Amino acid sequence: MNTLHNKVAVITGSARGLGKAIAERYAALGASIVVNYSRDKASAEEVVSNITAMGAKVIAVQADVTKVKDVERLFAEAKRAFGRIDIVVANAGIELIQLPVTDFTEEQFDRVFSINVKGAYFTLQQAAREIADNGRIIYISSSTTTSPVPGMAVYGGSKTTPKYLVEILAKEIGHRGVTVNSIIPGPVENTGVFTEMGKEDPFYLELLKGSPMGRLTTVNDVADIAEFFAGDLSGFVSGQHLLVNGGSIY
Repeated sequence: MNTLHNKVAVITGSARGLGKAIAERYAALGASIVVNYSRDKASAEEVVSNITAMGAKVIAVQADVTKVKDVERLFAEAKRAFGRIDIVVANAGIELIQLPVTDFTEEQFDRVFSINVKGAYFTLQQAAREIADNGRIIYISSSTTTSPVPGMAVYGGSKTTPKYLVEILAKEIGHRGVTVNSIIPGPVENTGVFTEMGKEDPFYLELLKGSPMGRLTTVNDVADIAEFFAGDLSGFVSGQHLLVNGGSIY
């Protein structure tokens, strides 16, 4: 069985969805957890309660990843609480779907790129500065970066850029034994835009039709890979992007 005992993990955007699933998985494996949230304090407190009930150590830190000073403070508070950082998951992001290239606005572009690109870049930069030797850095990308879908130009573009940084960072800090990888989930059930989307929605049905396994990705599917990348078994895997979509065309 994998163990993350004596490890400290920082997961951005971990008050809900994929970030929550990864935080709770790491806690179940024995890691101390830094839950990050931007606005939803109530959800962050729920995650803290869940992790505390597992017997793991946990703190919640409010920080907006679009603000570099907030990112720096997030890492500083993590080290103040636990003394070190061994695992960083750059997960915070927002979606923008079903929007043709001819229709997106400057405001929409700026907001998505501010969170998904700027936020990811400075989270990964701070991770590189603060993570312990032999640590693990993981970026949560999107299958829109591998299977271009109409209406996803802004979102897919914003998730593509940090994948390049993953490969660069793996080369720049690999000498410290640190691995840097990205997870590329397919459309994830019950998260983001799918939280309120009905299962009879034409878009949902189209995605389902493209899946040979007859379902969308789940948060546990992604947490499984996050567990692998955080542990010893992936110690010589770096600069890689692992697609988790069950062979879907999306």
